[in-house]
Amino acid sequence: MNFILYAVPFFFVLIAVELLADRWRRVSNYRVADAINSLSTGVLSTTTGLLTKGVGLVTYAFALEHLALWRLAADSVWVWVLAFILYDLCYYWLHRMGHERNILWAAHSVHHQSEDYNLSTALRQTSTGFLLSWIFYLPLALVGVPLEVFVAVASLNLLYQFWVHTRHIPKLGWFEWFFVTPSNHRAHHAQNLVYMDRNYGGVFILWDRLFGTFQEELNSEPPIFGVTTPLRSWNPLWANVQFYVQLAEDARRAGAWRDKLRIWFMPTGWRPEDVADRYPLNKPDLSQFRKFEVPLSRLQQVYVGGQFFLYTLLGSYLLSNGEALPWPALVLGWSWVASGLFVFGVALENRSVALKLEGLRLAANLPLMALAPMVGLWQISSLGWAVLLTYTLLSAVAVYCARGHVTPLADS
Repeated sequence: MNFILYAVPFFFVLIAVELLADRWRRVSNYRVADAINSLSTGVLSTTTGLLTKGVGLVTYAFALEHLALWRLAADSVWVWVLAFILYDLCYYWLHRMGHERNILWAAHSVHHQSEDYNLSTALRQTSTGFLLSWIFYLPLALVGVPLEVFVAVASLNLLYQFWVHTRHIPKLGWFEWFFVTPSNHRAHHAQNLVYMDRNYGGVFILWDRLFGTFQEELNSEPPIFGVTTPLRSWNPLWANVQFYVQLAEDARRAGAWRDKLRIWFMPTGWRPEDVADRYPLNKPDLSQFRKFEVPLSRLQQVYVGGQFFLYTLLGSYLLSNGEALPWPALVLGWSWVASGLFVFGVALENRSVALKLEGLRLAANLPLMALAPMVGLWQISSLGWAVLLTYTLLSAVAVYCARGHVTPLADS
């Protein structure tokens, strides 16, 4: 059973609780654009997963059927305990290699791009991790962990990791020795040199203590969150391809064919010598660190936030009905969500084309809604059409009225 679907409402309730805690403590761990960007990558990841989850499940099922050394019973408590522990060990190595190899970091870096640290960061997930992550979980298939048990413990592992993405919980004494906590996971998300590439466990921090990758959060070294090659964008699509583009550019520039191929599998940060000499990357000075920020009016923030909320509902509909929807419906739904999130990212960056793209997005809603019943996404009633037309009209009026209050930044 995949427990994530049932947990989504609780995620948002806990985010609201954290916002109240921020207000009560008079701190600010949230910025509107950063939170929307994190949640956008989460929505994009879950909807992309509807199209790609077969990669991991099919390969696992194949390995279970043809390569398993034993057949374990799904109704045994000990099988569940074994699977839960073994899954976290496999996750540790996937997570560690995700930091230590270029091609895996290209996928995993999405989760680390936020320069804030809050519960919305936990939902900031990659859309391309499915390409290689399945390899690391094959040991569970080899020992005969049933598919339904594998899916369930994977969900439980991910659920556990949600609560550790907060700055409101201090160190937890003896618990720190055995389990991943907010404190040791804050260290994991920091870009300070002392914290770099540490604390990879999902549930158990014991793996890090065992394999020499543990680092305690230090009072003398407050974590600075983010990545050493900053995203500097609020666009969830660019967030997912940023490092792939950098690798592809370096591969194209490399003089030797050997370097063009091996750059993908070398340790994170490795670049061909000729490329590094001609195209040096300037790493930011953490002593001068400033978070990425784009000036936005309150009206812009409210508008984008409201539109994003509606797309969250669309993503939730796809997630809850994904098993029953035909493939063309999932493709249409994903395209609808992805294009909208792209436009919102452009708006949050205050690009000069933002208003034009928003107008095109609103205009596209009508033909998309007309196409939806044809591919089996949903049926729309007369009331539904009235609601859509009203929403589109009100949004268009809001965009028209906002145009005089927005000062777009020049596109870089």
